[in-house]
Amino acid sequence: MVEGAETMEESGRRGARVSMADVARLAGVSSQTVSRVSNGSPSVVPRTRERVLAAMEELGYRPNSAARALKRGEFRTLGVIAFTLSTTGTLRTLEAIAGSAAQEGYAITLIPVAVPTQDGVLGAFTRLGELAVDAVIVIMEVHLLDAADVRLPQGLHVVVADSEAGDRYGMVDTDQRGGTRAAVSHLLDLGHRTVHHLAGPRESFCAERRARAWRERLGESGCPVPDPIHGDWSAEGGYRAGLDLAADPECTAVFVANDQMALGVLRAMHEQGRSVPEDVSVVGFDDIAEAASFLPPLTTVRQDFHEVGRRLVAGALRRLRGEADGPGASLVPTELIVRASTAPPSV
Repeated sequence: MVEGAETMEESGRRGARVSMADVARLAGVSSQTVSRVSNGSPSVVPRTRERVLAAMEELGYRPNSAARALKRGEFRTLGVIAFTLSTTGTLRTLEAIAGSAAQEGYAITLIPVAVPTQDGVLGAFTRLGELAVDAVIVIMEVHLLDAADVRLPQGLHVVVADSEAGDRYGMVDTDQRGGTRAAVSHLLDLGHRTVHHLAGPRESFCAERRARAWRERLGESGCPVPDPIHGDWSAEGGYRAGLDLAADPECTAVFVANDQMALGVLRAMHEQGRSVPEDVSVVGFDDIAEAASFLPPLTTVRQDFHEVGRRLVAGALRRLRGEADGPGASLVPTELIVRASTAPPSV
């Protein structure tokens, strides 16, 4: 080895000993200026910022974010509790939360709850407390197995997605009722006598809202209300239910609670010789990226998951800053996207 050369281990130890004062001396600025650069303050002029960043890189200095967080009393991290990671709604909402949080300079820490129980929720909050987060977003989606209503710990900054807790917490959801009514009205306006419904799981909040709005809209029009069929959100579950629907000659229109199950219904109708939309019209919910490529392209209700995520993050930060108004539901509008899977009945 060349005399005086450093090993990687020695270099790492040198970098670990570098202080803010070392950076300030090399850059020719005050320690306060280095601190402002580390915290992303816009008050530092670009030329000085570049000099400080160059000094940090040369010395191998890394700001101690944990120490800064303790000093400021905030960690720039949002906790997210989710009951399932398998549904389109949850995954797209998580993606939107992560993107919106990043735009605000926050990271997210995700804690999945394997079994939706009260203890599971409280355990997730305990874990997030250990990991030090500033506020928590809870994506409920399903009813707890052991409680009529969720009980969240007191004294925390909490926003809830997709639940019935708007009277106690800040809550953000898609306008499930409005989207469903638009879908059912579209089918009735085409001339269908009634609309069958392939619902989501019974324990799902959004499935419950969509089924309730479907029944409400049919009742307002004096239409017969068929017994709903409950699926599991999957294309395979939609296919199994679709076989039953295809066997019913009175079924000329189906409102399906999500696009994945609608895909299965389309397959079942095709296999049973019932043409869509000539014999049966089909409407889905979500407007997943593939919906326009179904055969036929699927009429569906578009949910704005990006806006849901943005409002959840904004609500969490307002509560963190003491700016929130208190409990209440914020509903993100939906949009009916009409494609080729719906048409007037043939008879």
